Amino acid sequence: MKVTLDDVVFETRNKEYGAYYLRKNYRRYLTQATVTGTALFSLLFGAALAFNKMNSADKERGIDVILNATDLTPQEPDEPLEIPKEEPKPLEEPPQEVAQAKFLPPEPKADEEVHIEEPPPPSESLDKVAISNKNVEGIEVSSVFIPPPLPKEAAVVKVDAPAEEEILMAVEQDPQFPGGMTALMKYLQKNVNYPAAAQRANISGKVIVQFVVEKDGSVGQVKVIKSVGFGCDEEAMRVVKSMPKWSPGKQNGRPVRVYYTLPVSYTIQD
Repeated sequence: MKVTLDDVVFETRNKEYGAYYLRKNYRRYLTQATVTGTALFSLLFGAALAFNKMNSADKERGIDVILNATDLTPQEPDEPLEIPKEEPKPLEEPPQEVAQAKFLPPEPKADEEVHIEEPPPPSESLDKVAISNKNVEGIEVSSVFIPPPLPKEAAVVKVDAPAEEEILMAVEQDPQFPGGMTALMKYLQKNVNYPAAAQRANISGKVIVQFVVEKDGSVGQVKVIKSVGFGCDEEAMRVVKSMPKWSPGKQNGRPVRVYYTLPVSYTIQD
């Protein structure tokens, strides 16, 4: 009987416990495991290699099929294609222009060209002099001129002032500026100047002017009912007072006196 190292180690020990059996058969188990592992690795590697080759072959065949199936000759469609026609969009109306007043800043002038009005003399110095358009040295009068009394036989007849006709707020036919509202807007744009004080203070707004269009078409009783200040009110009144005659308003076919309200806008352009 051949004695091994395992027999020497387990001579005085329990060989039925299991450790002796494992140490004795260790080489055989190691060989079996190595062979089995190598076989499995080889099998998996071969399967992966074969799978890659099959995929590459399928891709090449797919490319060939696509190239062979490509037909570059133009084909006419069975039915003619109808291209829908787009209807032209309606043109949008341009926005209306906002009424604006043209303003040019005043031109600077030399001091010698500026005319300064002479202030009136004080009232105390007018007690013993006559009123004239120039100063004249002379004698002083003791009192102002008193007209002579009327003759006794002359009768003084008092004439009452004619009653002023009523001014209407609304009539059947409104007064019209010559040329209509378009001509009125152009007139304001051309004649209204932006006051320098309002421009320096960056003031803008709307001045509302009320006036009376008389029976003959003239403009009177001009006043401001909504103010902006800084000279804008005075400029608006000046332009209204210088208007040409209007077509008067009519009630029952007759010309009448009518109130008219006109807004004058001041806008500073950026």
